[in-house]
Amino acid sequence: ALPICRVVGLLICPVSSDRGRGTCRRMAAAEPPLEETEPPRLAELLQAGWAALEVVEESREPMGSAPLQQQVKRGLALLERATRMASELQLFSSNEDLEEITSADLKYLLLPALLGALTLKQVNSSKRLEYVQSARVYFLDFLKRCKEYNVASFELPKVKESSSETAAEESMNDAVRALPQPNLVAMATHRQVKIERYTQKKEAEARLAAMREAVESGKAEDEQVREYYLLQLRRWISISLDELESLEQEVEILKGREGMKQLALSSRGSRRARPPMQPFILTRDAVQAKVFGAGYPSLPTMTVDEWYDQHRMRGALPDQGIPRRTAAENKEQEKENQEEQREEQDDDESVLRARAWDDWKDDHRRGYGNRKNMG
Repeated sequence: ALPICRVVGLLICPVSSDRGRGTCRRMAAAEPPLEETEPPRLAELLQAGWAALEVVEESREPMGSAPLQQQVKRGLALLERATRMASELQLFSSNEDLEEITSADLKYLLLPALLGALTLKQVNSSKRLEYVQSARVYFLDFLKRCKEYNVASFELPKVKESSSETAAEESMNDAVRALPQPNLVAMATHRQVKIERYTQKKEAEARLAAMREAVESGKAEDEQVREYYLLQLRRWISISLDELESLEQEVEILKGREGMKQLALSSRGSRRARPPMQPFILTRDAVQAKVFGAGYPSLPTMTVDEWYDQHRMRGALPDQGIPRRTAAENKEQEKENQEEQREEQDDDESVLRARAWDDWKDDHRRGYGNRKNMG
């Protein structure tokens, strides 16, 4: 028998397993009521937007499919509405500490992180840079707020901020700029930090899975609720730090690609339009061109002299543009050639002289002709 399915919005969710039932509950939470008698509360907006994000992350459909993209847009609208409502209520202040925030209000600190995660789920290649920059702003705002409240111990990443006017110029500079030499010590430290962050994230997820059912059912005590949302904040801190690191690299790639496109367009516009080439046949002289022709009158012919004169006027000959030698340089070159020839002749004479001396020593013993020392 086929598993029982329940249609929620535009997604069909099987309920034949515990995971399927959990996904269906989240999708049902993400759907608005059919008849709204009163405006939704802040907690309902946050829960519905969060549930939409979980539906998108757990779905096996392609991210660019229409149902998932509709869920993404709905989740963004709900979370943006919740953010505006939280700002109007003034739930948070820079003058208070983390202990002064109530356990029920801790979850609203997650709004920028959830907005950043959903913003990255949007699929549109022409607006990818815009989505990445918006998500970067959301994640950075979330991390700054958590840093102010000392939710966890971490370092805020250094983000390059550039105006839209200089974005094209910086992108072209980044595209041709040489990469710096890697620092092995910094790379090893960064790798160790990422490993520790991943371990902490996995531990937090395991504890959250054990506490989730009690918190969502409302049976958990205030201390458990507070611990649950503090763990959620620390988990999303790790997610935001990883996302910001990858987004920085993606921004450089996207800006470099835009810069290369603009550079290609500018160079293409500056090229001169070349006249179309016409076929021709070279002949030895004008008489051959008139007598023999090409065999088909539509093909023009020209002599070698005409071809040379035509290319010389255009400046397209191979030797044009090369500076010619002066008379003094020619004389100096001739002198050098004569000296080289003289040295070669001298070398031949010295070789012959040496050979003759060797032959003479072979025929005459040492001291031959020395009559002064004779006894």
